[in-house]
Amino acid sequence: MKLTAKGRYAVTAMLDISIHQTGDPVSVLDIANRQSISPAYLEQIVGQLKRAGMLSSRKGPGGGYELGADAQDITISDIVAAVGEGVDVTRCGGRADCLEGHVCLTHNLWAELSDEIDGFLQSISLATLVARHQANPVTPEAAGDTDQRISATLI
Repeated sequence: MKLTAKGRYAVTAMLDISIHQTGDPVSVLDIANRQSISPAYLEQIVGQLKRAGMLSSRKGPGGGYELGADAQDITISDIVAAVGEGVDVTRCGGRADCLEGHVCLTHNLWAELSDEIDGFLQSISLATLVARHQANPVTPEAAGDTDQRISATLI
């Protein structure tokens, strides 16, 4: 599956901003510290999210990032796509040229699975994740690393 750390970190950053945005923008350094993500790498990711219109920024002292759209209107699939990721479990990257330019026997199965996963991620809004987090907060001590925190929040 092609969902890499970049896509997971993008979702984590958006969720962190949603949770911690209380009238003031959220700094990349604060997100990076809370989520154990490299600040330099995170800056690249939030830049892509900003270009996609999902975040807005304020410069200067007290600056940082805020949601650029309503959390209800942002899906997890949109976030992953905004950073150039996607969900594709085919061998060929969805091009249907699995076997030297020909479609393999299982291409349609994996393409359908990719569509199902993307449909699932499209059905979950950022607001849904915030509500799930508020109903069942996950602490770093309880969840372990970032991937476990994201997984616990999605469940």
